[in-house]
Amino acid sequence: MTDKSGPLAGVKVIELAHVMAGPVCGLMLADMGAAVTKVEKLPGGDDTRRFLPPAIGDQSAAYMMMNRNKKGIAVDLKTPQGRDCVIALLKTADVVIENYRAGTMERLGLGYDALAKINPGLIYCEISGFGRTGPYRERGGYDLIAQGMSGLMSITGEGPGRELVKIGAPVTDITAGILGATGVLAAYIHRLKTGEGQRVDTSLFEAGITHTYWQSAIAFATGIAPGPMGSAHPLNAPYQAFEAADGWLTLGAANQANWLRMLDVIGRPELADDARYRDSAQRMTNRLALSQTLGDVFKTRSKSQWLGQLEAAGVPAGPVLDVKEMHADPHAIARKMIVETEHKTLGPVKTIGCPITFSKTPASVDTGAPVYGQHTREVLLDLGYSSKKINQLIEAKAIAAAD
Repeated sequence: MTDKSGPLAGVKVIELAHVMAGPVCGLMLADMGAAVTKVEKLPGGDDTRRFLPPAIGDQSAAYMMMNRNKKGIAVDLKTPQGRDCVIALLKTADVVIENYRAGTMERLGLGYDALAKINPGLIYCEISGFGRTGPYRERGGYDLIAQGMSGLMSITGEGPGRELVKIGAPVTDITAGILGATGVLAAYIHRLKTGEGQRVDTSLFEAGITHTYWQSAIAFATGIAPGPMGSAHPLNAPYQAFEAADGWLTLGAANQANWLRMLDVIGRPELADDARYRDSAQRMTNRLALSQTLGDVFKTRSKSQWLGQLEAAGVPAGPVLDVKEMHADPHAIARKMIVETEHKTLGPVKTIGCPITFSKTPASVDTGAPVYGQHTREVLLDLGYSSKKINQLIEAKAIAAAD
């Protein structure tokens, strides 16, 4: 791996995490320049290595997406020799990320209290299903469960009385990882000021709750729990998807200026004088009738015709793209959200880029995800282990190395 650049260059992160939430946290930090070493279990490694199909060559596509830009070592943490290797890593680390069930790290001798004694400046980021306090702290957590319990599934779907729908992306996993990275950065700033490390604790449950800001505001104000509204907005209209003659587009004409511009585009200026739609509050009260009226209009022309006119008028709108169309979108490419990186055995592979742009310290995606145990020997040599000792650890099945 090349020397890392970016705003977190020089920050050493150990990722004792698997599947998604913890690896998202590590991914964010790695893209911003941190040197992230992923510790995978032995045997088998991260469970996403077995999320098959699909594969690229002989590697899991899911694993490669979540773990590019990281070094990877394979260690059996249930063996004293394996734990010693990881403790040696953690003695000089700035950050450790873990997303195991409550008590697992403590049983392995790798809990915060134990590690803080050997590295008082360590930032210990814990990402779990429900957090490390509260009545649900012992429960395991999955995105589906968190979406249900956080209220997200109750507001997602076509409308009242329709089948429950979860958000298509594992949004609580991804958001928990981003929240973890945010917490790590805040704790790192505190450490720069004081030298103190600390625990950072977030969860999929809390990540889901953060996505209910608008709906929670409505419930706090009215005492009524909002329900699903399809693609519509709970506070503004028209702000939703509409079907055109050849597909779907999205329209954000909720404020008064955009509403009036949109009426000119669709050739229905008389709706401005309709008492049902005179302001945002009335448009929300009569949203279903408005949606039907606008829906009939938008079906009369193609997406490209409508979008060209809406853009010319300054009305926010866009096409509904599938994932492959998004990958080919010129703006996604220009913003470096679709990038190519080099994998050890597969050569060039495409992946998602860093969603944050820095003017002075650019983030980057430099390397593909490690093959299983790719950097075990390199990392231990850097720690001062001899080649003979490493070979003995391999023979004892305390570690595994790709070579």
